[in-house]
Amino acid sequence: MSELRYVEIKDIPAENIHILGRMGKQRQPLPIFFNGGGVEVVVTGSELWIELETESDFQEMWVAVEINGAFISRQMLLPGEHSICLFRSMDPAASKRVRIYRELQAMNDDEVVNLLVKGFKLNGEFKSVPKYERKLEFIGDSITSGEGSYGAFEDVDWIAMYMSASVNYATMTAKALSADYHLVSQGGWGVFVGWDNDIRHNLPSVYEKVCGLANGDRNKALGAADEYDFDSWQPDAIIVNLGTNDATSFDQAEFVNPEDGKTYKMRRNEDGTRNREDELKIVSAVENFLTMLRKHSPKAHIVWCYGMLGCDLNLVITEGMNRYKEKTGDQNIAFFQLPNTKMDTYGSHMHPGRKSHENASKELVDYLKTKLNWE
Repeated sequence: MSELRYVEIKDIPAENIHILGRMGKQRQPLPIFFNGGGVEVVVTGSELWIELETESDFQEMWVAVEINGAFISRQMLLPGEHSICLFRSMDPAASKRVRIYRELQAMNDDEVVNLLVKGFKLNGEFKSVPKYERKLEFIGDSITSGEGSYGAFEDVDWIAMYMSASVNYATMTAKALSADYHLVSQGGWGVFVGWDNDIRHNLPSVYEKVCGLANGDRNKALGAADEYDFDSWQPDAIIVNLGTNDATSFDQAEFVNPEDGKTYKMRRNEDGTRNREDELKIVSAVENFLTMLRKHSPKAHIVWCYGMLGCDLNLVITEGMNRYKEKTGDQNIAFFQLPNTKMDTYGSHMHPGRKSHENASKELVDYLKTKLNWE
């Protein structure tokens, strides 16, 4: 068996490594900001290791590994440096396509969390990674963060172990369509307001940064707060899955924003219906977000998906979409109803489980194939 050699990420030719997920300017070590983000290589040799470093406070990092398209493992990484064996004793002459990626969403409430890829140790050679001809961007909340995709129905702890990109409608859809993908998601956030009426927790407010969800000096130094270069990666389709938390906010207590001292509450009328003024705030947020998305991705098909945890805001979301269409004449957008999660398809924490994600992915794949003429 030949001796292992160490190669830093920056020394791997661009054609021999594919970086999954949004990235800024830093390459050594390489920050992985979002769930589903990671690296993919094709190598020969009998053995491959990856060198990682991670920090965390409450929510520890989780990563997953696939080899030749098949899921192999997922594991927890406690803070520190890690040398992880991805495979060994394999046929040294055969090429192996290896993907390792982050399972945990960007953690807005934990300023310490980060994941850095430093390099690989191998006794073979790097080969060219086949290029992806299709690109998909997914924007969402806890559903797109894969919350509850692992764990039993009775498990209700809000912990990193139950979040994933490996059991996730977004990555399932990308894989089925042989597409590259970006995930931009945060549990509890909405298009206008968070589930608890926190007005700060809306995805449009952070979308234009590399990873506006990652706070703290360390993440800022890694480039998370930089303006994202949208020209560097143009999606064929943008899949938005937001609205679930906006709907929930109508039934939650008022929120006092510590930044301005003001109280925020999405209201219901005496008869239980939603207050129209507050509904219109969501309508405007949908319209404005579509405007932002189109500004940065002029050719992408935008599909607003909704329904895996109820469809209370169907009419509100489509009203915002129709207003955008009327103002702009943009017809390259659509609303798509996802199959609801049923009792036998729930995972942990009352969130969609594997079967629910599979059902959603199947419907979405069929839609995108038909709409974009992909075979």
